[in-house]
Amino acid sequence: MSYDATKMKDWQIAEAAEQNMPTPDEWREKLNLRKDEIIPYGKLCKLDFMKIIERLKDKPDGKYVEVTAITPTPLGEGKSTTACGLMEGLGKRGKNVGGCLRQPSGGPTMNIKGTAAGGGNALLIPMTEFSMGLTNDINDIMNAHNLAMVALTARMQHERNYDDEELAKRSRMRRLNIDPTRVEMGWIMDFCAQSLRNIIIGIGGRMDGFTMQSKFGIAVGSELMAMLSVVRDLADLRQRMDNITVAFDKKGNVITTGDLEAGGAMTAWMRNTINPTLCSTVEYQPCMVHAGPFANIAVGQSSIIADRIGLKMFDYHVTESGFAADIGFEKFWNVKCRCSGLKPHVSVLTTTIRALKMHGGGPKVTPGLPLSDAYTKENLALLEKGLPNMLHHINTIRTSGINPVVCINCFHTDTNEEIAVVRKAAEAAGARCAVSTHWADGGDGALELADAVIEACEDKTDFRFLYPNEMKLRERVDKIAKVVYGADGVSWTPSAEAKAKMLEADSKYDEYATMMVKTHLSLTHDPAIKGVPKGWTLPIREVLIYSGAKFLCPCAGAISLMPGTCSDPAFRRVDVDTKTGKVRGLF
Repeated sequence: MSYDATKMKDWQIAEAAEQNMPTPDEWREKLNLRKDEIIPYGKLCKLDFMKIIERLKDKPDGKYVEVTAITPTPLGEGKSTTACGLMEGLGKRGKNVGGCLRQPSGGPTMNIKGTAAGGGNALLIPMTEFSMGLTNDINDIMNAHNLAMVALTARMQHERNYDDEELAKRSRMRRLNIDPTRVEMGWIMDFCAQSLRNIIIGIGGRMDGFTMQSKFGIAVGSELMAMLSVVRDLADLRQRMDNITVAFDKKGNVITTGDLEAGGAMTAWMRNTINPTLCSTVEYQPCMVHAGPFANIAVGQSSIIADRIGLKMFDYHVTESGFAADIGFEKFWNVKCRCSGLKPHVSVLTTTIRALKMHGGGPKVTPGLPLSDAYTKENLALLEKGLPNMLHHINTIRTSGINPVVCINCFHTDTNEEIAVVRKAAEAAGARCAVSTHWADGGDGALELADAVIEACEDKTDFRFLYPNEMKLRERVDKIAKVVYGADGVSWTPSAEAKAKMLEADSKYDEYATMMVKTHLSLTHDPAIKGVPKGWTLPIREVLIYSGAKFLCPCAGAISLMPGTCSDPAFRRVDVDTKTGKVRGLF
């Protein structure tokens, strides 16, 4: 059944739907899983990836559907909502469908963005658990990551306090001679905490640690989270865990988690994270939740592991890429698919009339403030000026060799004339286009979208990567900037270019993925620039090395690994009903 989304809040819809959510035993029967392939976590359950993939390894894969978007407003344009709505629409058409979404971070949930569970009649349940830790994957990643920092800082203290003979006698350690000015790693927590971006640690006496500058990042920006999204299994995770670059020694040699002998214990903390958590839409289509890396910092995708078993379990498997197609789809296309060996059948480009009006020159959109009338009343001229942004993303997806389906994620303020303008432009660009009212109507509102996706999945595709693996780092960045972002070229700071040349000279980095780091709010490096700007250059200021994930991350513009909490954060409205124990105010 569907609920009146205009009168009920998301938490009320979720609470009503959760009353009939399948139990772990009911999921096992519904999904034809064996008893030992379900790992119960109270009312939730995880799927035992290793057992399922081994049993189904010879079964043909289903259809692989990716969901992305045009460049969003700061409010987001509903990719998760569209992904849930599409699953519901395919379910209404009688298809065996499932999917996977990323786990939300506690930082945005308790800050300004809120949860990432979709909305209305196209949302994920159980909503509170989804928004507040689920089955503890993020906590396990925090423990594993921070253990590496404990190992590093303790080692630095002991190496300072003891000579070589005493050090060897006490702990069988060899001296690593870590350079305190070249520590690459920091600590993580799952909140937005700007006061922890730059800190001094080890203040006190000789036994109180090593005094040095340090930093915090948000948990989902950790390299370990990025690794979880791209590993193929536990053995792959364990092998990568020893290769994380933590610091450099005083001669410039890399110090890794393997050098600190921490990789085994870090993997032990993360051993349960390789199994996806099973949730569902409010219409009870199964949807896994696995991994949650930020798309403007890391790969921004749910996991390869979940896609591998989803494609075996479902005839249609839906996955979502973070942010717009210039970031999320580009990384899905050139990184995730290269790592997994999987090829998508179609990409759904989530589009809203609101965002197109912003790109046409509409007033600034600020979270927490009322929208201008320009976005809630018909304005065809403003809309038409913003269409190039959608067309740019259509062309990006078509460059990969697949033809997108444009989904007009319809708001109640959108007019028939505005919808017709967007549809005409999308179809003229060679894309299929569907109007979807899944927020208001659930699966019934997504039938046109489901039909377009079913049809598109039967198209012959010529999926191809943007660049070959042998292309060097600076050439890759130049190609991404010109083809995907629309830049005229790339400029490098002297230090970034020197680092890029060093990396290009070492053949071990040839297999590393190119993981662009930039704002999601613009095709450029500047979040204030909207539409499809011309005559600009992409500035690269730094290249981060994620040697466990095997990523090289060129950074464009100012990107912080630790977001800040706003002046009116969401946690001010969150509380617990002391009679029922239910959380209120999250949504």
